[in-house]
Amino acid sequence: MLDSSARTIFDDGHDAFRETVRRVVAGLDLDRHEREGAVEREAWREAGRAGLLCPGVPEAYGGPGLDFSYNAIVGEEISYVGAAAGFTLQSDIVADYLIAYGSAEQKRRWLPGMISGEVVTAIAMTEPGAGSDLQGMKTLARRDGNGWRLSGSKTYITNGQSADLVIVCARTTEEGGAKGISLFLVEAGDDGFTRGRNLDKIGLHGNDTSELFFDEVALPGDRLLGGENAGFAMLMNQLPQERLSIAVQAQAAAQRAYDLAVEFTRGRRAFGRTVFDFQNTRFTLADMKARLQVGWAHLDWAIARHVAGKLTAAEASAAKLWHSEEQFALADMALQLHGGAGYMNEYPIARLWRDARVTRIYGGTSEIMKELVARSI
Repeated sequence: MLDSSARTIFDDGHDAFRETVRRVVAGLDLDRHEREGAVEREAWREAGRAGLLCPGVPEAYGGPGLDFSYNAIVGEEISYVGAAAGFTLQSDIVADYLIAYGSAEQKRRWLPGMISGEVVTAIAMTEPGAGSDLQGMKTLARRDGNGWRLSGSKTYITNGQSADLVIVCARTTEEGGAKGISLFLVEAGDDGFTRGRNLDKIGLHGNDTSELFFDEVALPGDRLLGGENAGFAMLMNQLPQERLSIAVQAQAAAQRAYDLAVEFTRGRRAFGRTVFDFQNTRFTLADMKARLQVGWAHLDWAIARHVAGKLTAAEASAAKLWHSEEQFALADMALQLHGGAGYMNEYPIARLWRDARVTRIYGGTSEIMKELVARSI
């Protein structure tokens, strides 16, 4: 269990909320999610009933109107147990696009269902030939009377198989680069919108990740989210929270890897003593503990700064870079301390290690994060 007792950014209200999150997360059937490659709808609804989804939605649209520190608690607890449920994508990313840029009607249409778990959402940025380069996207939306015709494809889309609503990034001019990008709301039943296979990933098996295809999808004018050709600025404004969300989850997963390593080495014996008693083990664990101490201090600084509206894009990129790299390093160290057992899928560290690899890629690769930080120097 995560120990948050010494953290100063949380109060009694946070602690009560965390206990609710823990209760719901403890009921998730992680093995089922791994087998089926998706989270069942009832798990989404249970999360909604407990108030885990979209805590930042204003009261006017059925939400509690809480700040990001509550989102962070959900991200920490989900990641600590090794769940791959896409709750944080819905709460930390999609909901904020609707809150920030949606019309009153769009908010009324979608936010209540997102809060209750009746509606599952996704956001489609990445394309097969573009990767982290959002300016290189090819998906095109062209004017068609009062509406639009959307054509193109997206890949690596979290919640892609399950989503009832997808925010799709598309070009609305032929001009390249950052200009002429807009965001659209695509519904599951729209003609011409199809899903490819549930992608076979190294890790995060419990979360559906898909290819999406758009073949002359007719969209009415009210499916445009925010301003026409304003999409790139909107993406840049929202990416810091996405990257902080990834950092939150990475830190909690790194903590779990360490906790598992301590538990395993204390219980496993070799050469007449516990593995924990070997100097190499104790020094490795000491190194991990020191790095986690620094990580939690930095993460709490970043969360508090974001809640205050002061976290910069470069700072969020640095947080995502550091915490994701630390997550994988500590997961690898923890697996090594498990010896051969760490390579067996029956041990939780194996799943944590597999799942850790992608955090250095999604939300912008570590290399892209370094470029963004470097631009701020």
